[in-house]
Order: sequence, then structure tokens, then C-alpha cells
Amino acid sequence: MEPVTNGIEATAIDGAVWRKSRRSNPSGNCVELAVLSDGEVAVRNSRFPSGPALVYTRDEMTAFVQGAKDGDFDDLVGRD
Repeated sequence: MEPVTNGIEATAIDGAVWRKSRRSNPSGNCVELAVLSDGEVAVRNSRFPSGPALVYTRDEMTAFVQGAKDGDFDDLVGRD
């Protein structure tokens, strides 16, 4: 089994169960996440399911989600 590192082909991650947000775009423009066996979180683009995956620690994902909830990224989507 290939070690799971940033940029790994998403389909090469054994046992990954990918899921997307309930708020995802019906046309398939989504980000999908999978919790890995070591607790890290892999992220991929649903339009390219065999493309590269980015891998984050739980702490990194927690910081990102909290930042999104706090509005830290609103300027990126046209909300100030």
C-alpha cells in the first residue's frame, strides 16, 4: 500500500469513504472529504475523483472549519 501523502491519487487511498457537504452544488462542483485510518482527513475535487488528494491533520481541519464559521474567508466569495 502506498503511503498517503499530499498529492496522492485519490483512488489510491485504500478504504477511503468520500463524502460531500449537504450544501454541495448539484452539478457536481464539490469538495469531498474522507477520514483516513490514522485520523487525518483527505480532500479531493469531486469533478476529478482520481485526481490528487490533499491530506490534513485533524487540527488543521479544525482550524479551517472554525475559520470558515468565523467568516475568515467571506471575502473570497464576495461577502465582506
